Amino acid sequence: MALIYDATLRPTKTEMIAAWLPGTDWFTGPARPEVERVAAFRWDDPDGEVGIETHLVSVDGAVLQVPLTYRAAPLAGADAYLLGTMDHSVLGQRWVYDAVGDPVYAAALAAAVLDGQDQAEQLTPDGHVLPPTVALTGTGYPEGQDLVEGLDDGPDGPASTLTAAGLVFSVLRKPDLDGPAVQAPALTATWAGQDVPVVLAYVSGQQPGAGDGIDAAGPGAGTDTAG
Repeated sequence: MALIYDATLRPTKTEMIAAWLPGTDWFTGPARPEVERVAAFRWDDPDGEVGIETHLVSVDGAVLQVPLTYRAAPLAGADAYLLGTMDHSVLGQRWVYDAVGDPVYAAALAAAVLDGQDQAEQLTPDGHVLPPTVALTGTGYPEGQDLVEGLDDGPDGPASTLTAAGLVFSVLRKPDLDGPAVQAPALTATWAGQDVPVVLAYVSGQQPGAGDGIDAAGPGAGTDTAG
């Protein structure tokens, strides 16, 4: 589960995303984008140290996927993925990363795609459950089979790749809201106003040197208090 505090954030998450987007190699929008929140979801870090939150935001009518991680200290070797630091009025200073460069996010993504692990339940400190704004579906392997050779081409649009559980995952930065489904394994989502499942990420290959029949080594239940 994820504990959600009534906290003041400086800068806000939306402000950090807006400042970061123009410096990426996949964003084609304006130099000073106006970012609007569409929906978001979280996954658990089993150690309860890292906040894992994926933001779906709108810029000029296009929906973008921005997964972030929040840490209490810098992540070694991940400077290229750092958005910056954020002051959290309850938790203190947080280091905010583009999650595709964070191994905790990679493990959570693998567990969601391969094992169907659901998003984290979000609770306030007084125990109030916040309703989810996204419905996620992780397909797992088709009929429990191993990954086949020669994957179909994935959806068009910019994507970032990462490796986890011996596989290569493509995280779509600009999900195709009207696009076709991809073959499993994949992660799809719906949200208010988007009833057709949208592919957010999918397995695009095997990590070189990885053996056959890889199992996801994803996180178990934990308590995220990190962002």
